[in-house]
Amino acid sequence: MPALWLLSDPARLPDPTPLLDGLPRGAAVLLRGAAPEVARRVARICRAKGLLLLVSGDGRAALRLGAGLHVPDRAACRNLLPFLLNRRSRLLSTAIHGRIGVARARRLGADAALVSPAFPTESHPGATALGPLRWAVLAGAARRPAVALGGMTALRMRRLPGRRAAGWAAIGAWQQSVAHQPQCLREVALP
Repeated sequence: MPALWLLSDPARLPDPTPLLDGLPRGAAVLLRGAAPEVARRVARICRAKGLLLLVSGDGRAALRLGAGLHVPDRAACRNLLPFLLNRRSRLLSTAIHGRIGVARARRLGADAALVSPAFPTESHPGATALGPLRWAVLAGAARRPAVALGGMTALRMRRLPGRRAAGWAAIGAWQQSVAHQPQCLREVALP
C-alpha cells in the first residue's frame, strides 16, 4: 500500500506532471478530472518511475491506462462493473467522508480508503474537518488501510492517533514542496 499519495484536482492541479519527479518509487498518483492527454502522459511517467496510478470515477479509463480505480464518495463512478470484472491486481480505493463511504468501501472490498477531510483544506474552504479523533474512528470502521486526506502534511500525519493511517495524500503539500525537495520526503512519518 502506498504511504504517499499525490492527488490531481481540476482546479488546483489539473496536470501533476511537474510534481512526479519529486515522488519516491512506490508512491501513488490519483488523477481526478484530468484531461485525456494529461492522463496518458502521467500514465507513461508513472510506469517509467515505478509509481502507482489510479483514476477517479471512471472504470474504463482506469482499465485503458492500466491503472487502479478510485471510487469517489460525492460523485458517480462510471463503468465500475467493467473495472471490478477485469481489475486483476489493480488497486481499488474509495473515498470516505462518513458512514455511507465506510459501507461502500466494505461492500466493494476496496484495498484502501481515503478518509477525509482530516484537517481544514484549501480544496473545500469552510468545510468542517474531521480532526484526528473522528478521522481515526472512520478509519477504524473502514477495516482496510486508511489514507489521510485533507490539509495533510508530513507533520500533520504525526497528529493522527495510533497506527490507523497507512499513509497520507495531498495536493497542496506536494505543490509547496517542489522548491524544497527532498524536505517533504525527509519529514514523512511512515507507519
